[in-house]
Amino acid sequence: MSPNTCWLCKIFRAEENGISSKVSLEEVLQWSQSFENLVTSKYGPVIYKTYLKTEHSDENMEFWVACEAYKKITSQRKRISMARKLFTSYIQPQAPKEINIDSPARKAIIRNIQEPTQSCFDEAQRIIYRHMERDSYPRFLESQFYQKLKHSLQTNGN
Repeated sequence: MSPNTCWLCKIFRAEENGISSKVSLEEVLQWSQSFENLVTSKYGPVIYKTYLKTEHSDENMEFWVACEAYKKITSQRKRISMARKLFTSYIQPQAPKEINIDSPARKAIIRNIQEPTQSCFDEAQRIIYRHMERDSYPRFLESQFYQKLKHSLQTNGN
């Protein structure tokens, strides 16, 4: 696929260093089988986040990915620092990238933020995952964004 002719390549060249030229047709087709396949694939989260930008909800994927990274932190000092960043960016009221979670989940995080555990964002992450899976993921699969990417890979034999 030529980066000069592919509309999606132009998006990624500006934002993601040409990821669209690295993704395979097999990977793209796997995304339509389940939301889990999309978010756990190599390039799915980046491409899905780019799509979510068109819906003004890319903070959901950012938060989900950040939570995945957070769960892998073993140092208590680093965990506290990252928990505070997650809280100020996504959880606190009027946060710059505030996510849509219910009040009990938000209150639980507020209670636990001083002594954050590895799982303190799990419920919020589950809520956001369900939002994406039930709401934006079906639209993503039907979108011109996904359809053009799939078609482009099919016609170029990638």
